Amino acid sequence: MSEQRTPTGSDGDGSSGGGESVTTVVVAGLCNLGIALAKAVAGALSGSSAMLSEAAHSFADTVTELLLFLSLKRSARPADDRHPLGYGRERYLWALLASFATFVGGAVFSVHDGVHTLRYGEELGDPALSYLILAVAFALESVSLSRTVRQLRGETRRLAVGGYRYLRHTSDTAVKAVFLEDAAALVGLLLAFGGLLGAQLTGDPLWDGLASVLIGALLAWVAYVLARDNASLLIGRPLPARYERAITEALTAQPQVVRVLDLVTSVHGPDDVLVAAKVDFADLATAADIEAACDRADRAVRRAVPAVTRVYLDPTPPRP
Repeated sequence: MSEQRTPTGSDGDGSSGGGESVTTVVVAGLCNLGIALAKAVAGALSGSSAMLSEAAHSFADTVTELLLFLSLKRSARPADDRHPLGYGRERYLWALLASFATFVGGAVFSVHDGVHTLRYGEELGDPALSYLILAVAFALESVSLSRTVRQLRGETRRLAVGGYRYLRHTSDTAVKAVFLEDAAALVGLLLAFGGLLGAQLTGDPLWDGLASVLIGALLAWVAYVLARDNASLLIGRPLPARYERAITEALTAQPQVVRVLDLVTSVHGPDDVLVAAKVDFADLATAADIEAACDRADRAVRRAVPAVTRVYLDPTPPRP
């Protein structure tokens, strides 16, 4: 058996670790807080359902960033006697709660407010301030999104994978959450602008209410995607197949290893992956040979997948 705890700077599928993610979350949180306050003032003055929905959207995003920041800090604590495998998965617990905040604080409010407007109408005021706030918000959200996109591009270039594949498989759900929320925020701003403009040109608040419902539906989709991914990682998710193949190749390349009988990988955090394998060693290998082979295999696995922090090898005879 071989085991060693040496933290790395990579995530569970080879992505980089938490320092850059913390910066991304903080930038997004500060932008969202300022935007939320401005939207709330504009919505109250103009009476626009879509603007109030966008304010709820930004407040929900701010709460989400706070929970993501908490998740990054708490999950970075080292392993101790009570939690020998560390606290890495705690980040997915807080990130799961953040997705609920997006759904309840953003989606539910937006849909409810939009349906109310569709049923009972609304008294629209001067939309000039709302247009100005939307333009400023679009600029600030673009700054936040560009920061996230730079991080994503750096990771996709380093890993030689496409952006969609990275977002689908990455265990750094904080960056994924910020990217989806910022992208949804830009789409939501366009919807709010369309709702305001349609209501202003036609005098019918239906357009504003419809925009609010669409914003709520968009937030519900984002919340679902993030909740699904975080729940999967919280329960326990293996490495993608390409990394498991690389680990198997690294093990079988060792002189005393005949073949890998069983391989289990478990992502505990973006920089914490456990590997356990049943390995068939050469029949004539001595105990000293197996110990040396385990040590070489441990180093080879870490070189193949730097995110691996624990390697457990079990010498096992092949079954008939």
